[in-house]
Amino acid sequence: MNWTKKDLIGLETLTREEIETILETAVSFKEISSRPVKKVPPLRGKTVVNLFFEPSTRTKTSFELAAKRLSADVLSFEVATSSISKGETIVDTARNIEAMKVDCFIVRHSIAGAPELISRNVSSAVINAGDGCHEHPTQALLDMFTVKEKLGRIRGIKISIVGDILHSRVARSNIWGFTKLGARVFVCGPPPIIPADVEKMGAKVTYNIDEAIRDTDVIYLLRLQKERQKENFLSSLREYSYFYGIDETRYSEIKKGAVIMHPGPMNRGVEIKSEIAERQNSLILEQVTNGIAVRMAVLYLTIGSRK
Repeated sequence: MNWTKKDLIGLETLTREEIETILETAVSFKEISSRPVKKVPPLRGKTVVNLFFEPSTRTKTSFELAAKRLSADVLSFEVATSSISKGETIVDTARNIEAMKVDCFIVRHSIAGAPELISRNVSSAVINAGDGCHEHPTQALLDMFTVKEKLGRIRGIKISIVGDILHSRVARSNIWGFTKLGARVFVCGPPPIIPADVEKMGAKVTYNIDEAIRDTDVIYLLRLQKERQKENFLSSLREYSYFYGIDETRYSEIKKGAVIMHPGPMNRGVEIKSEIAERQNSLILEQVTNGIAVRMAVLYLTIGSRK
């Protein structure tokens, strides 16, 4: 199908066909990263701006590499040395940068809705790189890409997302995305950090980790989002690890062929034992690799055909 959207703010508003278009486009871009010369010309002459108001390693680097491999020029915005520190609003900042004739903003912000606010006030494309506890669409897209690549399908699989669902934008985007592509999505964690309305999104809830990982195809682990928690929901990390972490005993119970995923950064020894994260069925580094291809696809679809 032809891509018609100016922005990518979240997966909640995308159709199954639109999600599949992104994933199919990413397939053709993955091979580029294995070439001796990792560059193609579709975005030559385009300018992409990274507007990151939160710390990031994987997402920011991945978007920058994706843009450069498509031959775009990339500007990374430094909040600490910008006019934001003098009281300028994010909308004014974006509009002033757009006046320099840029084509796309990659926006990460601690406040949910910030990318959408910018998108309503600029004509350039806006891609959400994570906003508060709302969504992180490209993370979910690369997760779906990785699952489909490894397992051969998404429809009919069982994926169990374990951890701090309440504060996780990754969990929300994955629930929207995987359910739209026909997967059975379960969420698991301590009751205080499971959203009350998560079943309305299409996920099933269990508070028992052993039930969650039983017969599951994908175990998707999340870290505790301490930086977004307004209060202490758990007594200790040790308690969380004991009841919800993947240790050798729980690992021995997962079904043959099941895979383990994590969006990073990992808290080794809390949600997963360090040695388990290195096993052959861990797709954690493959997720990182596939993130470049998926973000190349998103950039190409949103601005590659714009004049």
